[in-house]
Amino acid sequence: MSRKDKQSQAKLQRNLVTQESKSSPISEQYRTIRTNIEFSAVDRDIQTILVTSAGPAEGKSTTAANLAVVMAQNGQSVLLLDTDLRKPTAHYTFGVPNMSGLTNVLTKQGSLEELVQATKIDNLSVLTSGPIPPNPAELLNSRMMGLILERAKEMFDTIILDTPPVMAVADAQILASKCDGTVLVVSSGKTEREEVKKAKVQLEKAKAKLLGAVLNNKKIDSGSYYYYSAK
Repeated sequence: MSRKDKQSQAKLQRNLVTQESKSSPISEQYRTIRTNIEFSAVDRDIQTILVTSAGPAEGKSTTAANLAVVMAQNGQSVLLLDTDLRKPTAHYTFGVPNMSGLTNVLTKQGSLEELVQATKIDNLSVLTSGPIPPNPAELLNSRMMGLILERAKEMFDTIILDTPPVMAVADAQILASKCDGTVLVVSSGKTEREEVKKAKVQLEKAKAKLLGAVLNNKKIDSGSYYYYSAK
């Protein structure tokens, strides 16, 4: 790998603050999100959780990854499923290869059991995107995707899906209808209020079970905190 490629990869790597700084205020806020999701599960099982945002670069992949970490730290067996088949990042985040992944399972070129990868974090596994396909929406809307989620639920306590932004493509809406709950990430000072409203409407049209929203990049005092808001 050239120096330029290494620098590009480094830029894409995400800071897993919940692993690197477990006692930080931000890590505590992620644990609060985890707890609030658990409270949401009082009357129904919430095993598959979709994380998305209205637009790009609002922190949904960072949120999905750190949420997966705190759930794994709580003793749950967790699978982070990178369903962003357009701009995947989970392999950078966890430093694992992405030669094969979800697209291979969807096209029956491998099984979930074969392609799930362990991470350096106890109880946390990842299924990367695999090769970027020409037809992401069609693959995600396939019967096979539903079967993958059902099999994953047999193998893991919790499955977290990192999806593309709602307003960019239909992928998140397609997957939201297959999941037990959806979390919408909103970036303070960046996400337009109307975009959030439109994203919420789109998710509701797709029959998503919206658990709440995470407001990130909100500066309070000297630090940046993440805040979970119930629906």
